[in-house]
Amino acid sequence: MTWAPSRHAALAQLNAVKPDMGEAYARTRNFDLGPEARVNVSGLSPWLRSRLLAPEEVLDAAISAHGFTGSEAFIQQVFWRAYFKGWLEHQPDVWERYQTGLTGALNQIAKDGRLAARYAEACEGQTGIACFDAWAGELVETGYLHNHARMWFASIWIFTLKLPWELGADFFFRHLLDGDAAANTCSWRWVGGLHTQGKTYLARADNIAKFTRGRFADTPGLASEAVALKEAALAPKRAPDLSEARWSGQRYALLITEEDCLAEALPLPHPPEVILVLNGPSVRSPLGVGEPARAFAKAAVEDCAARAEAKFGVPVIPLTDDNWVGETADAARRHQLDAVVTTRLPVGPTRARIRKGWSTGDLSRIERIEIADPFDAAVWPHTKAGYFKLKERIADICARGRFGLRPAAGARTQA
Repeated sequence: MTWAPSRHAALAQLNAVKPDMGEAYARTRNFDLGPEARVNVSGLSPWLRSRLLAPEEVLDAAISAHGFTGSEAFIQQVFWRAYFKGWLEHQPDVWERYQTGLTGALNQIAKDGRLAARYAEACEGQTGIACFDAWAGELVETGYLHNHARMWFASIWIFTLKLPWELGADFFFRHLLDGDAAANTCSWRWVGGLHTQGKTYLARADNIAKFTRGRFADTPGLASEAVALKEAALAPKRAPDLSEARWSGQRYALLITEEDCLAEALPLPHPPEVILVLNGPSVRSPLGVGEPARAFAKAAVEDCAARAEAKFGVPVIPLTDDNWVGETADAARRHQLDAVVTTRLPVGPTRARIRKGWSTGDLSRIERIEIADPFDAAVWPHTKAGYFKLKERIADICARGRFGLRPAAGARTQA
């Protein structure tokens, strides 16, 4: 399976897999049949992560083809990603903890040669555990792993290899085409027993053999138990701001990032004066980003910028990684901008980067307006606890017909 980073390719794949979102998906989705046989999964996640596809579109396709009950297994997977994003909005200190933990683990590697060697063996697929090594190579080469393989991999990393979970999460985040701050961080925490305190996921040889249909029939040496990781109590949850933005005719720039490659479909009151393009997946990790993930993110943003330029007929200004703040300020002066508008940025490196930039003198006088995605606005209020609190609301959310593409208003975020 290949992933062309364009909306055209995303829609083509959505149409191709629509007939398979029902019973066949529910029956076979847990099998990792190998990189050459991805016929049992949709493969839509890279396009969903970048929002070259809106979740509403994917859900609408599944329900229209198979009904809600017939496609419920597929629908659940779409909502799991949305759940993690919403949960992290309620608990943003988890992202900060992950960043601090990653820095600490990298410092450990710099000081501990044995740990550095074991870490390198894991990343390079040289541990001697055949399935793990194959998945490491597949991830680096293709930017993708089957969801079940991701769980096995994370479990082996934490409980068998006994490596810091933050290094594993970073390894995934650097290489996955669908690398998402919330889903990636929370999934690793779930495997390690942090997300649901005490509940871990243990990779077992018989389970791997069964769900790879014998590709990895014998996996000796795996950990026999998964003792949950521990951490200090988290800060109290706080609800994300999804209040409606009220505009007064400002001259603004539309800012496109890898968090939303459907930004031209936002509910904007009038066309922008200019389009700014911040194309920087390198902020995902201090170790850089793998080439497949970097190339996909870059081209996806460019695809969105081209569609926005065609729709609005205004100039497109690419921003550079090193000087995007100064270039944004310069664009604001030249185009007499009052504001810069973007999608409401979820917790993660892009949001941290944007907010840090807005704290400088160059941008502090320019209003930053973030438009809440309507799907996020429907889901996030139900994500402050466990997934099953959201699961109880999924049928209702779907029944309310929230699948028109971005019909809702947005949210304002002050600088």
